[in-house]
Amino acid sequence: MKKNTLLLLLLFALPLFAQVRTEEVVSQKLNTTRDITIVFPQYYEEDKDKVYPLLLVLDGEYMVEPFRGSLQYANYWDDLPEAIIVGINMNEDKQREEDTRVGETTGLPEGSGNQFYEFISSELMPYLQKKYRISPFKVIAGHDTTAGFLNFFLYKQDPIFNGFICFSPELAPDMETQVPKMLEQAKKPLFFYMATSDGDVEKMQKKILEYDKNLKEVKNTNFRYFFDKYGDVSHYSLVPYGVPSALYSMFSSYKPISSIEYRDKIAKLPSGYVDYLKQKYQIIEKDLGVKMTVRINDMKAIEAAIMKSTMYDELKDLADLARKNYPKMIIGEYYEGLYYEMTGNLKKAKKTYLNSYTYKSIGEYTKDYMITKAESLNVD
Repeated sequence: MKKNTLLLLLLFALPLFAQVRTEEVVSQKLNTTRDITIVFPQYYEEDKDKVYPLLLVLDGEYMVEPFRGSLQYANYWDDLPEAIIVGINMNEDKQREEDTRVGETTGLPEGSGNQFYEFISSELMPYLQKKYRISPFKVIAGHDTTAGFLNFFLYKQDPIFNGFICFSPELAPDMETQVPKMLEQAKKPLFFYMATSDGDVEKMQKKILEYDKNLKEVKNTNFRYFFDKYGDVSHYSLVPYGVPSALYSMFSSYKPISSIEYRDKIAKLPSGYVDYLKQKYQIIEKDLGVKMTVRINDMKAIEAAIMKSTMYDELKDLADLARKNYPKMIIGEYYEGLYYEMTGNLKKAKKTYLNSYTYKSIGEYTKDYMITKAESLNVD
């Protein structure tokens, strides 16, 4: 109930959480200008060093808002990262039809469709990367016709996008067999989400389900595939149903340690808890192209596992990791003091706790807390 109420508040107060800008991009490929809508993270202008994943949304007029609301809600709980959302507006007159034109015989973009493909790859993406602080992780999303069209970016050996979100894609000829072949050769992590429903357009479903079957057979560890088939959901309501699942699929490695991850993975380890945490953040860096500070709550989860298993020597490693991520903060001294306390060196533990007075507080790890820890030890 609490999260549902907060979601409503967030959706009605979106201007408080992000900045929105509309820009005209001059295109030589299209011989015209195109309108794009850009949604920036809340503190984009304040943190000048931080870079953000890009979410490029086709059909921007109606696709930006579902992504915007879901992303901001999940980011509030630190389940998903902040991202820059860019929507390409395509629904004026016959613009969408022209932008996604595909040859009936070749099955490839042709004419205005090829021009739109080139606009995205050789004009829009370089423009955005030069002007804004975009991380190496880039996602593209579309619905029916545009969802099918975005698959053409997978025809390249080294796709310019890392993630692909397809809601009920209208597939070009032979696309359901061509893309899986290309994905077998992928050299970098690629994330692919596709969704359909029982209430989807019937004539499109056969190829979507065949595509799903072929994608599931791709044997490449760099390829991460996610598929949802909803029940009584229409072709158009599929988008708001699927957006949260799509985002969690794209950023699956980002999530903090959950109770399930702790129970099923961490608690079952005989040792190596700190190594597990390091590897978790190395995967985030590899997948998303961003080096993240280790969350304090993730450190606390590892602390709990160490204490439960009595592998107290690992507290020293956790102290080193804490100092690296939070220099001049108390938390590193806390774990070092805890290491000495649990290994029986109470005098050194007390000294470490008290020496942390010159460090800065962070969260519950305050100067008063450390003094209390020191005083709780029955040693002079």
